[in-house]
Parts: sequence; structure tokens; C-alpha cells
Amino acid sequence: MTETGFHLHAERRGQAAGLVSRFDPLFWTVNFPRPMMAAVTTTAPDALRVDAVFYRRDDLAGLIWDSADAHDHPLLAYETARDYRDCRLSFRWRSEGVMPLDAVNGPVLTIEGRDAEGQPRSWYVRLWNYATGTPEDAAVAIDFARLDGGFLLPGEADPVWAGDVDRMFVSLVAPGYDAGGGALPALAEGWVELSAISCEGAGSVLAIGDVVMPEHDLRICGGYDDSYHLTPARLLRNALQLGYRGAITHYVGMSHYFRLAESVVTLDGGALNVACAAWHGDFARRARVLGFEVIWSLSYELFDAHAPQAWKQRAADGSPALTGWVPPSTLLSPANAAAMAYLHDVARAFVDLGVAAGLAPKFQVGEPWWWTMPDGRPCLYDEHAVAALRPAAVPSVRGVLDVEQCATLDRAGAMLAASTAALTAAVRRDHPACETYLLAYLPTVLDREAPEARRMNMPPGWAAPAFDVLQLEDYDWVTAGDTASSAAGAAAAVARLGYPAERQEYIAGFVLRGEERAQWRLIVAAADAARSRGVRATYLWALPQVMRDGLAIWEIEGEDEMQAFDDVAFPLALGREAEVSPAFSTDVVEGAGGYEMRSARWDGARTRFDAGPGVRGQADVAALLDFFRARRGPARAFRLRDPFDHVGEDVAIGVGDARTRAFALVKRYGDAARRITRPVAGSVRVAVDGRETQSFVLAEAGVVMLDSAPAAGAAVTASFTFDVAVRFAEDRLSVSRATYLAGEAASVPLVEVREA
Repeated sequence: MTETGFHLHAERRGQAAGLVSRFDPLFWTVNFPRPMMAAVTTTAPDALRVDAVFYRRDDLAGLIWDSADAHDHPLLAYETARDYRDCRLSFRWRSEGVMPLDAVNGPVLTIEGRDAEGQPRSWYVRLWNYATGTPEDAAVAIDFARLDGGFLLPGEADPVWAGDVDRMFVSLVAPGYDAGGGALPALAEGWVELSAISCEGAGSVLAIGDVVMPEHDLRICGGYDDSYHLTPARLLRNALQLGYRGAITHYVGMSHYFRLAESVVTLDGGALNVACAAWHGDFARRARVLGFEVIWSLSYELFDAHAPQAWKQRAADGSPALTGWVPPSTLLSPANAAAMAYLHDVARAFVDLGVAAGLAPKFQVGEPWWWTMPDGRPCLYDEHAVAALRPAAVPSVRGVLDVEQCATLDRAGAMLAASTAALTAAVRRDHPACETYLLAYLPTVLDREAPEARRMNMPPGWAAPAFDVLQLEDYDWVTAGDTASSAAGAAAAVARLGYPAERQEYIAGFVLRGEERAQWRLIVAAADAARSRGVRATYLWALPQVMRDGLAIWEIEGEDEMQAFDDVAFPLALGREAEVSPAFSTDVVEGAGGYEMRSARWDGARTRFDAGPGVRGQADVAALLDFFRARRGPARAFRLRDPFDHVGEDVAIGVGDARTRAFALVKRYGDAARRITRPVAGSVRVAVDGRETQSFVLAEAGVVMLDSAPAAGAAVTASFTFDVAVRFAEDRLSVSRATYLAGEAASVPLVEVREA
């Protein structure tokens, strides 16, 4: 089997590096306030373009160059260089729909850093002072060693000391700019192109990481809301050089793609704003050239501040469905025809961009559901849902529901399924060959506390062949180490919807905060587990987090299928005459005076067994030989009951911290602890603070997964019977008929297999 190796890199340490020109178009970013939108794309090796849409008079976009690379993967980042005094930057400026170079509020290069004495400073360099040409088409030349801020030169000159710069940015505003704010009469669209970008001088070249990881089987996801500020070329460089291939699942987001009219989403002028359309068109073209496919992912989630009130799902008291993001998003009601028609046009617009770039049409309906409030109230009561569903009162989807309440959830599920079918049909009207995907988030739709919720959020109308591919995601379980729920959830989804493994894909991850980057170990393991189930593709979510945390992936040709574990017991009972030999590996060095230095090479003992005394007759020999052949000798491990050590009674396995749910079974020998990876099914009893509980499942490798985390300081104990994982110690087994007829014991050596 192929396993996944990984490492988290904080910095480059001797890995491959190259050179890049400072101010390379690939590495500029943009930033701006809500609700305006801007995007930067690369139009040539020495050129970039910013597309922007302004809604308010005080909207301002910054085209940014950072001295420190905080965005690329550490193995691909450019070096930090804050001294610009030996740099001369030049470019051609062309613009339309933004304040021109000569205007009072025209483009300014803001330089943020420190002065020669180390005090924080900002300088404001009016680009028109260094331009030759017209206000909308000019050549700009900047020598950082001889540069002055200020509006009018030389009278208002403010000399720039460019020896310690954090970042610099060019400000872009609409022609109607007013720092006092207020809405523009109508949205304003503009663009700026910087071409023939050149940097000369001793400080003009930067070292840059140029690692190329080998191709591997894991695929990658991305999200526009997390990467709108970067150039598509920069994102795809990271994906390609980190070894990702095949399809990219690209979530178009919920807060940056739309157009607005009077602060509400609109289809006037098209489904997408010009900046989003420019970014995604460039993304699609570059993905095709690099050999990637793109699965366009659209959810029912929309930024709350700009969603029409009538479109929102609502609880029975009228409260809108709001997510936990800050600021929040809301969920669109499948019962609202206008909301669903809006999603149809958005989906078609994105798929059209991909097809225009030469990509095969692929579309995913991402996590469509009826929202549930934190207290369990379902959001089935917006005006249109009430009219269509005639819902019974459902105070909470948690616990036991009556017949009418279940019927309400069934009707809601049927409506949800009809809405997703209509959405994919809308895309297929333009592109009949479009491959369709459904993404289901299992911890929500299969919530143990709400067993009937799957009626509304995993409806039978999604059953195969409603979609071409079923994608499953379960990162809450994964990052909690709840492998049992992951396995059970996948099985439940397959049982309910009927998609075979070859029509399933799995999305593992993600790590929300950089300080939690250790969770990648669990995520990579979950990806491997999904591949072992035979799904056709496995993805990591998501590229921005992979870049942030320095995750590097490679494949390990591990143990093949012949070296696996068979969950079967050794066929012969070990009697009191069996030999059991725990062994350690210790280096002992004797000094001249007889003193010793001892170094334990193993953490715990590895036990050897001789099962020969259990062979007592011809039937035993036949069973032993059959078992030996079935295991291919030492190739496959199996269970063995140690007659002298197979029980744990009230063993301390952990202490609660109000967060941890997973506790590994151990057997204690004084201060030494032995991991128990093969407990006997049904034998495990668990107690929290001395009170036995049934609220747990037994996960793989002998891990107890409690339904809820024990309180801080609560003692967690377990009692159990266990087997040992062993294998035959030799490739050859010799047992003769004469041996057992003479009452002599055969030699059947077995050796413990270390699993944890």
C-alpha cells in the first residue's frame, strides 16, 4: 500500500532556490474594504492588471508589495529584503475608471517602514511627480535612493529613507472619491495596468524557493474567499510545485463574487462582479495550461449583509439562519424561487468561465442544507417555506420526533433535493456533458444528537444516480481524532445514498488556525484511510492553509497488501505450557571500574511466544498449517491471546480537560505503560470519575472515543480484555506427525508486532 508522508516546514533550510526580480508581477496583492472588490492578475511576465468595482465614495483599493513573503509556502517564498535604496523601479501606467495620476486624490505610493533612526514612518509618494505622459497613460520611474514624498515638489518634499521598508502600496479610488463616505450614485468599475515592470540596481534580485515536490495522489481544494487577494498564477505555482495534480475543487465562496445594487446582491450587469470574473477567467486559463481540472463549487451560503431579507432561511420565531463566521453569512432558502434562480445564474457564470478557458465542465453543489440553530431549532419557517411545506412545529431536531415532525423534515428534504436537481439542470442546459458533484458535511447531517435531521439534510432524492459523484467531508471528526465516527459516517452515507466507492471522493481537513497546525497529522491519516476505502480521489482542504502551515506531502511505498493485519485469532489455545518471553533491547557499556552505562533502545517490551505446546493432535496440525498458509507465513499479522496477560482492570487512561474526547487504552506495569491496540470487541468498559458510561465508541487501534469531552480533572478509566498482534517469526513451519504422537511439543515461534 502507498502511504502519505508529510512535513510541516516553517522555513527553507537548504532546499532548492532560484532568483526572482523584485516587483515581479506574480507576487503583488490587493486589499480593500467591504463591500468593494478588486483583483490582481498577471497579463505578461512583466505586467499585471487590477480590476476593481467601487460602491462607496470612500472605497480605496491598495496594490501591495510586501517586503516579507507571508503568503507563499515557506519552501516557495521569496527572501525578506527591506532595503530598497539600491533599487530603481519603472513601469508603464495605463488606467480607466479610477482617479487619474494628476488628480488631488490620484494614485499615491505609500511606503511603510522605519526611518534611519529606526522610528516607524510612512511616506506618501505622488506617482504623478515621477510620471511622464498623460494622467491615464504614462511612464513612471522611481529611484528609491532619491525619492521624495509630498504632493507638490520641491516645496513639500518629504525625503524617503528606503532602508527599512515593511511594505508599499499604490492607492486606487473611483473618480467620485470622498473620504467622508456615502454611496456612489451607481457602482463604478475601473482598471489599472502596469506593464514593462522593471527593477534595476544591486537590490533588484531576490532569492526565492524553487522546490518541486514529486507528484502524489492527493488533490487540493481552494477557496476564493481565502485567496482573492493573490494572483491566480501565484496560487497555481504553489499547487503545482507542491506535487498536486488532477482536479482542483474550487469553492467560489460566499462573500466576494457578487455584484451589488443598493447593498443587495443583483443580477443587473451579470452574476459576477468584474474583479471576480477577471480573476476566475485567469485562474481557469492558467489551470488548463498547467494540466489541472477545476470543479466549480457553489454553496447556498451568502454574506448576510448583502442577502435579500426574503431569501434567508428562518427559524420559527423569524430569526435568520446565521453562521458562526464574523461577520456572519446566511443560508438561502430552497423554497425561495428568486434565491434559487440567483444561484442558477451564478453557477452558470462560473462554469461558463471554465469552458471558455478550455476546461471540461464540472460543478459541485457544496454543502446544501437547511440550517439548524445552535439550540437545535431548524430554519424551515421563512415565508416561502411555510407556504410550501406547511411545517409542523419542530422546537428542536434533537432527540425523538413525532410522526408529523418527521413528515415535515421529509418534505423539507424533498424540497432540498428538488432545488439541487434544478441547480445542476440549469448548468447542464448550457453544458449537457457537465459532471455533477454533491458535497455533504457528515458531522452536521449525521449528528448523533439529531438522528432525524438526515431526513431534511440527506434526503433520498440525492441517492445515486442524482449526481455523478458524491463527495464527503467530516473535518470536525477528523481533527478530534474520531476515526470511528468517520468510518461510521461514510458507511451511513453510502447506505443511504448508494454511491459505490468508484463514484465517491473524500475531502480531508482543514486547519482553521495556524497554531493548530499539528492537526495535519490527523488530516493526512484520514486521507489515507479514505484511499484505503477505495474512493476515486482524496483532497486536502485547502491550499491557503497548506501554504500558511508549510505542509509538504510525498508518497511512501509502504507495506504492501501481503504485509497487512488479519483480524482473526490464532486457531489454537495457548495452555500453561506455552512459552512467553517479553524482551527488551538495551545497550550496556561497562567502564574500567565496573560501572555501567545502560541505554534502552525500546520504549516497551516486545514479546515472543512459542505456541508449539498447543499442538496436540492431527486436527491441530491441519488447522495450524492452514492458518500458516492463509497468513503467507510472517507476511500477515493476527490476534493472539496471551494466557498470562490479557486483562486490564480499572486502568487509568487519561484525565479530562473539557476538550479531549479520545483516550488510548493502555495496560500499566508500575510506571511503564503498554499501548493496547487489539481489545476484544464487547469487553471494554469505561468510567468517568468512577461512573461507568456507555456513551462511547471504540475506534481503531484501541482508542476510546467518548461522545462528549470529560470535565477538566475528571479521571477516565477502562477495563478490558485484549489480544496481542503477532506474526509467525519464520518463513518456514516444521511440524511432523511423529512429534505429537511421541508427546513432544513442536516449535511454533511467534513474535509481537508493534502497532503503536
